[in-house]
Amino acid sequence: MARRKRPYDYDLIVIGSGAGGGVAAHILARQGKKIAIVEEERIGGECPNWGCIPTKALLRSSELYREARESKRFGIRTATIGYNYHAVKNWVDIAVYRTGTAEGLRAYESEGIHIIRGKAYFISKREISVSDKRYSAKKFLIATGTRNFVPPIVGLTESGFLTHRSVFDLTQPPRSLFIIGGGPIGCEFAQAFSDFESGVVMAEVGERLIARENPEAGDLIGKIFRKRDVVVLTNTKVIKVERDRVKKIVYFEQNGKIHSVRVDNILLAAGMIPNTDLALENAKVAYNQHGIIVDETMRTTARNIYAAGDVAGPYQFTHMATYQSKIAAHNMYSRKKLVVDYHAVPRCVFTSPEVASVGYTDAQAQAFKIKFDTASVDIDIIGRANTSDDHEGFVKVSARKKDGVIIGATIVAPRAGEMIHELALAVNKGLTVADVANTIHAFPTWSEAIRVACHKLIKQ
Repeated sequence: MARRKRPYDYDLIVIGSGAGGGVAAHILARQGKKIAIVEEERIGGECPNWGCIPTKALLRSSELYREARESKRFGIRTATIGYNYHAVKNWVDIAVYRTGTAEGLRAYESEGIHIIRGKAYFISKREISVSDKRYSAKKFLIATGTRNFVPPIVGLTESGFLTHRSVFDLTQPPRSLFIIGGGPIGCEFAQAFSDFESGVVMAEVGERLIARENPEAGDLIGKIFRKRDVVVLTNTKVIKVERDRVKKIVYFEQNGKIHSVRVDNILLAAGMIPNTDLALENAKVAYNQHGIIVDETMRTTARNIYAAGDVAGPYQFTHMATYQSKIAAHNMYSRKKLVVDYHAVPRCVFTSPEVASVGYTDAQAQAFKIKFDTASVDIDIIGRANTSDDHEGFVKVSARKKDGVIIGATIVAPRAGEMIHELALAVNKGLTVADVANTIHAFPTWSEAIRVACHKLIKQ
């Protein structure tokens, strides 16, 4: 007599309810699979609750306040301009609510997805423990995201600091704020609080802000920040923090010299590290300091366990987590496997102006020994720049020499996050600069700068 297969509590247990886990859970629940999601914090994960959504809502308020102060040049009377930060925080909460976090639990339950509250630890490849209870599944999807990296700076923990989460607990913008880190998170909070007239100091260990993108982008954002009285310190290492009765004293090294500044608050934006504290060794899942190791199908070193989202890398974006979760869901139950393709991933920083990129940076293309041409156009030449009185920014496009296929682009412009998708489609589908340049672009729009940049490459 054939031996019966061991039954499992679930077909799939997803660890983490954000985009990396939730998308796959919804897809497979609709296919009739028995699904459970383990979540130790808020349903919906990092981005809608503490990351992208509240930050962008805060930026919307700060941008409006700055624009109102500067609107005299448009003929607008601004005799009394102010803000109510309590109302600003209420607006942020509304934005989070509208994004669907409040409906997340109901959406899962409506599809028969079981929610298990608590922190998961693997017992084996087929079993986990949550709050002293055991749950088994045929397959697992790990989507536990990331947490703040706390650098080993003397006195930092003792003196106290804010993170991208706790900064929303403030009842007023800080009078003075020291931001450790010049990446996207640091730049966005520098934008928001400088708009609210906080005195902001930024320290970036690298040569420029937003160091992973083409250097022109970080250089220009740094220049614009300085014009708005943000103190931007590059090639700078914070070495010690002290606290007196009133303020915090930050000591930093720049060009071999030690300096210090007294501020009300410190915001830590030095990067994120993956949440891999899951007893992964018990499930034979390999990981390192960058996260859980997956193959091109999103499967880990354990055949029945997949990972998606920030914990798997290589990008920490919600749209990347969504994409990877779809790939993982398909590959768990399909013989014909899908593989990930990261060559056309949009990357956005929501400063003012915004920064958006896709495809190869110049340094990456050179590292892969790709022969390419580039063309850059200042947005100042576009009619929309005159009607909006926004003149700082550019569109840069890179294309292969041999055939003009677009391989990368960088935009710094007021609506760069929206503009980049035309070029993302071009990179994804192998379109040429002629394809884009010969497409009619509406006048007057910011996207005209894309057409002009591509047209310049045709002439080369």
